[in-house]
Amino acid sequence: MTALLRLLFGRRARLRWIHLILGGALAMPYVLVGSVVVGPFTGVDDVFGSLTLQLASFAVGLPLAAVTSLFPLTRPLESGVVRWLCGVGADRLAYGPARTKGEKGRTAAWFTLHLGLGGIVAGMSLAVPPFAAWLIALPFVPALRDVPAGLPGVLDHAWALAPVAGAVMLVALAACAAGCGTLLARWAPALLGPSPEDRVAAAEARAADLAVRNRLARELHDSVGHALSAVTLQASAARRLLDSDPEFVREALAAIEDTTRRTVGELDAVLGVLRDGDAPGTAPAPTLAADLDGLLDRTRAGGLRVTATVAADPRALPPPVSREAYRIVQEGLSNALRHAGGQVTVALCVEVRDGQLRITVENPVGPAGGAAHPSGGVPRPGGGHGLRGIADRARLLGGVAEAGPVGRTWRLHVRLPLASTT
Repeated sequence: MTALLRLLFGRRARLRWIHLILGGALAMPYVLVGSVVVGPFTGVDDVFGSLTLQLASFAVGLPLAAVTSLFPLTRPLESGVVRWLCGVGADRLAYGPARTKGEKGRTAAWFTLHLGLGGIVAGMSLAVPPFAAWLIALPFVPALRDVPAGLPGVLDHAWALAPVAGAVMLVALAACAAGCGTLLARWAPALLGPSPEDRVAAAEARAADLAVRNRLARELHDSVGHALSAVTLQASAARRLLDSDPEFVREALAAIEDTTRRTVGELDAVLGVLRDGDAPGTAPAPTLAADLDGLLDRTRAGGLRVTATVAADPRALPPPVSREAYRIVQEGLSNALRHAGGQVTVALCVEVRDGQLRITVENPVGPAGGAAHPSGGVPRPGGGHGLRGIADRARLLGGVAEAGPVGRTWRLHVRLPLASTT
């Protein structure tokens, strides 16, 4: 019983009832236009004095409603109302103007259905409650019995049945409104929902947004992660040598200052993209041509021994390759900083061969050299976020990245094509 009452008079049923009443209100101008047509055609001056002529005016007005539904704002407005009053999920509705013939046809069908059912329920809502109240009061107010109402004969003598009939009429009205509201809620996604073209456009927008988020996540991981690893090692080395080698401590503190300043600039650039969609006026992205030497100096200042062989002119590289190559080298050194510390020598080789930029980062693994790979001591290719980011960067440029143990050495090797890069 409680479930039935909730179905007929619950909050959702009441909101859908309001939605139908709004449809009836929207239908009134079309009914008035229909009455202008029906009146002269039938030769009746007072169209609204006859229920039959009212229904005829209503039927004439609905096609006019279908035509006016082609107005561009009809679908967005109807979708917004359906979302809030009918309880239909926002992702199941389209909020842009109908453009194709199919979308316009579905919008016209919806608008006609909304106004048609809404006009019927609104008319019943105006007529039934007063009549039902009169029936319920009939046994208790004898004066009402003299009012001609065209009641069935059984009610002219059995006044006690009148309240029951009035209550049944109210319940029937609620059931009719609930049924029509449920019908509209079920048909709304089909008639007001996104078309296949809308779904494709939404999927493309989500994919583009996800690509931007992934790119920003890689930038944050590579720049901030490398800076934290470098600063941690530099601070640790400075603490150990504070008394015995003040000159090294000064160099380490200077490297920490430089590292944090550069990282703050890169962080501002990334946050600028998040805030504004682009980052005008922020620091440019670091490149292999302009920033490789500084990266090596800051890494060495943390105590990590790095031997670098650069058999290429970084200034001749295409800008996208130069930017991504810098991040790849940065992440390779970060892995060594995090997992091997200052106890091993990292070999970096940057060269151009066979139309490709080749980047190789190698360091010993095992008991003597630590575990300079993201697996934390158990070699496994592609185990960390950093290596996945390197693979993503290489793949975006049409290249490949390989990482894993080769004997007693952990080896990261990346190949980036130069000829096809734009």
